[in-house]
Order: sequence, then C-alpha cells, then structure tokens
Amino acid sequence: MSNDQRQNWSRRRRWYLTYFAGLLGFNATFASSAPSGIATQLMAQFKLSEEVAALTISLFVAGYCVGPLFWGPLSEQYGRRVIFLVTFPVYVCFQVGCALSKNTASIIIFRLLGGLFACRAVNQQRVRAQFAESTFLDQWPPISALISDIWDAKTRGKALALFTLAPFVGPALGPLVGGYIAQSGTPWPWLFWVLTIFAAVCFVLIYFTLPETYAPIVLLHRAKQLRLETGDERYHAPLELIQQKQLHKRLEDSLARPFKILICEPMLIAVTAYMSFVYGCVYLLFEAYPVVFTGGHSFQPGDLGLTYLPLVAGSILGVFGYLLIFHPQYEAAMDRHKAGLVSPEIRLNLAMSGAPLFAITFFWFGWTSYPSISYWAPMMAGALMGLSSIWIFLALFNYIIDVYLIAAASALAANTVFRSAAGAVFPLFASQMYTALDPRWASTLLGCIACMMIPIPIVLKRSASNFALENLEIDYLLDTAMGPHCVPGLGLHLRLFKMNAPLLLLRTFP
Repeated sequence: MSNDQRQNWSRRRRWYLTYFAGLLGFNATFASSAPSGIATQLMAQFKLSEEVAALTISLFVAGYCVGPLFWGPLSEQYGRRVIFLVTFPVYVCFQVGCALSKNTASIIIFRLLGGLFACRAVNQQRVRAQFAESTFLDQWPPISALISDIWDAKTRGKALALFTLAPFVGPALGPLVGGYIAQSGTPWPWLFWVLTIFAAVCFVLIYFTLPETYAPIVLLHRAKQLRLETGDERYHAPLELIQQKQLHKRLEDSLARPFKILICEPMLIAVTAYMSFVYGCVYLLFEAYPVVFTGGHSFQPGDLGLTYLPLVAGSILGVFGYLLIFHPQYEAAMDRHKAGLVSPEIRLNLAMSGAPLFAITFFWFGWTSYPSISYWAPMMAGALMGLSSIWIFLALFNYIIDVYLIAAASALAANTVFRSAAGAVFPLFASQMYTALDPRWASTLLGCIACMMIPIPIVLKRSASNFALENLEIDYLLDTAMGPHCVPGLGLHLRLFKMNAPLLLLRTFP
C-alpha cells in the first residue's frame, strides 16, 4: 500500500482517522491538567504542599520530554498500530494506579509513568516533512505521523490545524471536569476513574478502527507475503535492511542527533526558546488562575474550571483564522511555484501576527486582575492567549519542517524535549510568583519577556537570504539500490535545501 493508495482512501475514512488522532491527543492533554481541579482534595488527603501538588501536573508533562525520543524510532521499526496497542493499555493501567494510590509517592510515580506512555499521542508537532513522506529514515511519533501518512501536502495543513487544538483544548477542559468533581463532594479517585474509562474507550477504538498507515511497515508485510507465495527470497523491503542495525544503535543515534542539531543551529535555539516559553505559560495558568479567581473572586473549584473556557474558544478561533486567512495564502504560494520551492518564511507571517497579541495577553490579564474589577475582564484575556498561542505554534512548527526538511525530525525532537520541560517547570513556580509579586507585576514580568521575543519571527523572516543559499535536488532511488526484485514503488524523491554546512552534513544519505 503506497502513499497514493492510502491518500486515495475515502475522505470520510481519512477525516475519521484525523479526528480520532485529535481525540487521542486530547485524551493525553486532558489527563495532564485534570488533577489541578482536585488539588485541594489531594493536599488534604496526603498533606501535600502546593509545590508537591503541582507535581501531579508537572511530572506528567515531564514524561513528554523522554517518551518521544523512544516512541518515534520504535514506531518506525514496528509500525504505528503496534506501538499504540502496546503503550495504550499500559497508560490505562497507570491511570488505575493513580485512582488506587494510598500515599504521595505512588500517585507521583504513576503520574510520571502515565505521562511517559501518554506522550506518544500528544506529540503533534513532529510532523513528517512533505519531501520525506515516503522515507523510513526519519522518526515521527505515531499520531502526528498518522496524519501525514494519509493526507497530501495541501490538505495536511488543514488536518494538522485541527489536530493542533488538542494541546490547548485538553489542558483547558481538564480543570473544569476535575473542579466539578471536587465541588460535588465526589471522592478524588473518581477523577482518575473517569480518565481510565476515557483511555479504555480510546483503546477499544484503536483496536477495532486504527489501521497500519506507515508505508514501510506495509511494504515489509507485502515483501514477506511475496516471499511466502513465490518462494523467491530476493523480495525485500527497505526497512528490513535498516532493521539489520541493532536496535540500541538506532536508539543511540536518535537520542544524540536532536541535541547535535540544536547545538549547531542558533535559529533552532531561538525558535525552541520561544515555543518553550509559550507552552510553559499555558501550563502556568493552572497555578496562576487560582490566585486570581479563587483568591481574588472567591470562585469554587467547579467555577474556577469555567475560567479556562475562553482559552478553548480562543484556540478554536485561532484555527479558523488560520484556515480562512493564512492557509489560503500558503496554498496560493504553492500554486505559483513548483512543489517544494515555496519559501519557508511565508509561514512566519502567522507568528508575526500572533507574537504581539501573546504579549498583550499578560498585560491585559494582569492589570484587570484586581478584585474590584469584574472577573470577566481577566477571564477574557484567555481567549487572546488561546488564539495567539495557536498562531505561534502553527507557524513555528511548519517553519521548522519546511527549513530542516530531512533533518526536521531531529530538530523537532529537540524542540519537544525543551518545550515539554518548560511545561513541567513553569507550574512549579507560578503560584509563588503570583503570590509574591501579586498578579499585576507577575503578569507584567511575563509580558515583558514575551515582548522581548516578538522580534524572533521578524528577524528570521528578514534573514531568509542567509539561509536559503541554493537548491539541491537529489533523486534517491531505492529500487535501483535494492535491485530488480525490490518491492515495487519504493523510489524516494527528496528535495533538499542547503542552509549551511553543519546542517548539510546532517542531510547526507547513508
């Protein structure tokens, strides 16, 4: 089953898989923030400090730092479906473990391990570059790769825009459900039973409705079938050659390469720092909002969860804005040029629009947080944060992919590790910062940092001429390399852009 065959599935089937991918991402991000709604009950039950209670969120997100480096390469060796069938039941078991926890150590450990096994569904940004769609040499986590497996380059942008909602909508709705569970007097373990049921339903859907979409695995199965039917042992799939390399060597390469490219690329360092700050601020809200709305406006836990809904609305509005305004611009640019020759810098227009709005969010939220001012004023700042965050993420995700191409997997892996680390660390100091500085000056501090980062997409756009020096086109035909008995349809057509010498070295073929 080639890329063309998978992309010729009915649109109804492909959109089902796209929405299902979003549901799996939502499942993981929803679980990451939901315990913030029952934080008071956990503190009373286990006599936790605010810092330790925040670990129930931070350690779950910390699991995102490590997991993608393993699940990506493993999904390339064994397929998307197999990884889901193995990791999802383990994830369900860790949710059960949280519900049955009797002490602080157990719930903290189960949250960390849960995040480790959940991250293979949330890591939406490591999307396959359009010029490496068929290659088995890159590493993409299963969910985002599933989307790139089934859509062509133009439609993929729309599908990924919808999928990008998961990291913002999930964390925003988690505290709402957790808060009403706490406010109703329901015992806190029921939150984790709800998460267990949700995850179990997703696993059932995976088992019965999720096909294998990764072409090299499908070709591997086809080659085995041909050898069995014809008795000709000369039929081989490219992945079988790669699998001759020991797994620990492949994992070693995949773990080291992201950090090597990050060190060599100041541009990637800047983009990663910006995305990490934005992502960290989203998770910071789960500790900052209680200071403003519970402390300042006397909200109950369930009502506190409602304050995150503008973040959801803003995220949805951001996706529609992207689909109606910015994505048509990119499609028009693709129509004007040959595929692959569209300047990556066109992606930055979205970030240049979102960056100032993101900075304004903090000043709006901070200086309307007085108890004497209606709670609607700081609450609606969340809508602007949702919109601006979505725009920044969509722009910079796609920009990294377009610039680094065959090395995009490694670039995005490094980005994932540091971004997830920020999401884990920011909640740990948020409550103390907003209490010590008060919400006005704490938000002003974050707003000033956001203002300092506004020039990043502008500088990258104006420096485009320094990066795109020459276009190098390479036809790498595995059919020729493998011989006449290679499984048909394995030719790869990869278009590379030479950005600089260190990057070019990472783009050579074995």
